Amino acid sequence: MSSDRRIFLKTAGLSAAALASSASLLHATEPTVLPLDTVAQELETWEQARAETWDTSWTSKVTGKHKAMFDVPEIRDGVGILRAGLWGRQYTEVLKLAPGDVSTVIVIRHAAIPLAMNSAYWATYGVGKELKLKDEKGKKWAMANPMLSTASTDMKSSMSALLLDKQMGKGAIVLGCGMAFAQIVATVAKQDKLKPTEAREKAKSFLIPGLIMQPSGIFANVMAEEAGCAFVNAV
Repeated sequence: MSSDRRIFLKTAGLSAAALASSASLLHATEPTVLPLDTVAQELETWEQARAETWDTSWTSKVTGKHKAMFDVPEIRDGVGILRAGLWGRQYTEVLKLAPGDVSTVIVIRHAAIPLAMNSAYWATYGVGKELKLKDEKGKKWAMANPMLSTASTDMKSSMSALLLDKQMGKGAIVLGCGMAFAQIVATVAKQDKLKPTEAREKAKSFLIPGLIMQPSGIFANVMAEEAGCAFVNAV
């Protein structure tokens, strides 16, 4: 079990027994940084994607009395995703709130962009092997997105409710970084020998259903704050 996830579970107040029995969600080496770290590269990426139609209507759904945006720039065992779910649970239970009183926004950007992709993408393009990420048992390369319930069959029920698709089912808004997505497009283009436009369309087909792509993660962060969300550095 990685130190990041162990710290998260302890901070979350789970029992020692639950900590010991819960298999490691995702074993990773140092976080991989996608090659989009210069202004020149970001501008070039934006030139390629500026013709996209960007959906910003999600801001009208940030209506809860309590609002928070969780910034997730690294995979780090998925703790950024789990923390977003934990916050919603804690606020609802401690403050005795109705579900509609809490609005959760999750921004997946930078090196965490593989978490925006479905398990078919992880399996087809060898994400686990490429990023040196092991599955929840720590023995094989991850072949599925560990933040989706279909991949986390051994997770305790108290934790599984915090997974990405479960949170989305309860109204969480999940946004993806369009600039980081360029790395996904490049991977598809290289492996499938496709032209950039073809690769982009195919890459889109692997996005998690319901995830809304934005021009960039920073764009999404600022829009969420303008909609009234508190900013949370979730990783």
